[in-house]
Formats: sequence, C-alpha cells, structure tokens
Amino acid sequence: MHELSYVVRFADRAIAIAEEQHAVSVRKLVVQIGEMTDVLPEYLQKYYPEVTDGTILEGSVLETEPLPAKVRCSSCGTEYHPEKETGYLCPVCGSGAGKVLEGRHVVLKEVILDS
Repeated sequence: MHELSYVVRFADRAIAIAEEQHAVSVRKLVVQIGEMTDVLPEYLQKYYPEVTDGTILEGSVLETEPLPAKVRCSSCGTEYHPEKETGYLCPVCGSGAGKVLEGRHVVLKEVILDS
C-alpha cells in the first residue's frame, strides 16, 4: 500500500508546481519507477483518480515509465545493467561488488500543465 503514499506525494508536488505556474489545469504527470523498487505501476494508477479528485489534477493522466537499474563495478569501474542471467555480476570482470547508481527510486519526472 506504499503506492498510495507515493501518489499523494506526487500529487502534492504537482499541485504546488501548477500553483506556482498559475496553471488552469494539469494534463499529465510522468513518473519513473526504478526497477529495483517494489512499487507496482498498476497500484499507482489505481489510487491516482481518488487522490486527485476535486483538485487541479482531476482528469489528468498518470503515465509511468520504467527506470532501469545501473550499477558501477567496484573492481573495474564499468557501469552496467545487472542481469539475472549472469548472476548480476559485472560483464567485464565478473565481480559481484558494485554500487547501484540508478533504479532504486520513484521519481516525478514531469508535470505537463495547461496555462
């Protein structure tokens, strides 16, 4: 159910942006979902209409995009997409040690306004 808290947070931020820009309405929100999160896009979509009901966001569209994971190998510095088939190991040196650079977050990427 943490998806509901994400929707509330994104809606609050989008409303603030719309107010700052003196928009008459909001057409669309674009949210990126990191592939290393457990956030499910279908639940974001489910909660969006009820959270936005009665706000400047009512009737807008919530679009979700995947945000691929990216890891930097601690041994050789290679940046790569971790693959299950290779045991998530570095494709260059085979090391299992790395730092996740992307893919752990849910991000409000864009708010499209009607002025």
